Amino acid sequence: MSRTVEFIALIVTDTIAVAVSCFVFLRIRFPDSFNVLGFENSDGEMIYPLYAWILLSLFWIVMLLLAGMYRERHASSRIDESVSLIKVVTVGALIVFFTVYIVPQDPGGSLSIFVIYWASVLGLIVSGRILVRSVQKALILRGHGTHRALVVGWTDQVERLYQDVAKYPAAGLQIVGAVRLDQNGLASSNGHDTQQQEPAHAIEQLPDLIDELLVRDVLIALGSEDHKELAEVLRLCDGKNVTLKIVPDFYSVIGGMARTEHIYGLPLIEVLPIPMPAWEQYTKRLIDLIVALLILVIGLPLWIGIIIAVATSSEGGAIYRQKRVGRKGRTFTMYKFRTMRQDAEAQTGPVWASKDDPRYTPVGGWLRRTRLDEIPQLWNVLRGDMSLVGPRPERPYFVEKLIGKVPLYNRRHRIKPGITGWAQVMWHYDSSLEDVQQKVKYDLYYIENMSLRLDLKILFRTFRAVISGGGH
Repeated sequence: MSRTVEFIALIVTDTIAVAVSCFVFLRIRFPDSFNVLGFENSDGEMIYPLYAWILLSLFWIVMLLLAGMYRERHASSRIDESVSLIKVVTVGALIVFFTVYIVPQDPGGSLSIFVIYWASVLGLIVSGRILVRSVQKALILRGHGTHRALVVGWTDQVERLYQDVAKYPAAGLQIVGAVRLDQNGLASSNGHDTQQQEPAHAIEQLPDLIDELLVRDVLIALGSEDHKELAEVLRLCDGKNVTLKIVPDFYSVIGGMARTEHIYGLPLIEVLPIPMPAWEQYTKRLIDLIVALLILVIGLPLWIGIIIAVATSSEGGAIYRQKRVGRKGRTFTMYKFRTMRQDAEAQTGPVWASKDDPRYTPVGGWLRRTRLDEIPQLWNVLRGDMSLVGPRPERPYFVEKLIGKVPLYNRRHRIKPGITGWAQVMWHYDSSLEDVQQKVKYDLYYIENMSLRLDLKILFRTFRAVISGGGH
């Protein structure tokens, strides 16, 4: 099934499970006064539980969403998902118990009610999930919804991986090609028969093969000593919307940058997963929206004043628009208060700004030092192009040049770019290739250690730089 159908099916089954469990709870809690429409309380007043069903449904959907239970789980184990649901439902039931259903004068009854409600919610949600996953598995076994995969590795290991994948059709992988490494160099096979002799291709063609074959997963079949080959595969796949998975033998090389998966018996290790858990990702987005709206609304008089100052102090519009490269390599229009002359790059072409750049307008230098020139990017945050915190987006012109010169540069595009970032609070503006290389190190550190705590630390340092005028 498609990702959209999967998501809708999970929402529907979870909502039905919560509604039925609420009905079961009320029927047991008020056995003499409950009917389909409502129940009578101790004072004889009729209470209609529709609002309770709606609130509880929203509560549980949010709980499951924050726990990452609506992420794509292609061909994942139903047992593993059920174990995760036990944890989420237990926490959720405790929240409901201590905020709504606890009865101080009857602690024994309260505990029994809690156990009944917990068991009904868990049992019904798990049953609904198993039903959806069983249908999904049946479709996969019939060839629907499989992920197109490309294998990269030594010839003998590629052949062995072909055989392993064939043993586990429920894993939902369809190998559509292989890039084989042998004594003569790297070769590509676009068919299912890897015994065919195919013309040799340079390793740089790996990104093109991913695009041509519509690949979703890249399976890496290398040995534990193939450090150079793995680094090259990671570099070439950076920026591509694919999942990288390797055979378990290579775990000693990638250390903590991996997550082991057993897909219906097929052991694979996912390389470079996003470390931020689902609830933190949703919280990060919520913080983005709240902070962006507050700053734009509260500071509106100041922003209007800056627009007037920029427009009257030099020729050109107050808002500067520029194409930048964002998440997954997609370009978007980024907004800033204009800090340079309108013809700043007319003679030189695209160049990096420098400290005390002579191209600054009369108010441009102040805007740069206080970083207030970045305020219009809050509109990009509201649109979802950017986040408050993340690697700074670069122009396509520089991205094309830097990809070949700076190792792993494309990895910055795995997440949304930010208005500020770890590299911005630890380093100055780019003015040379050495600056870019240093900032990439900081960006990669942030990507591998993403957390709300680190985001708050970066925002605090940025706020301090704004107040002190310590920007460049």
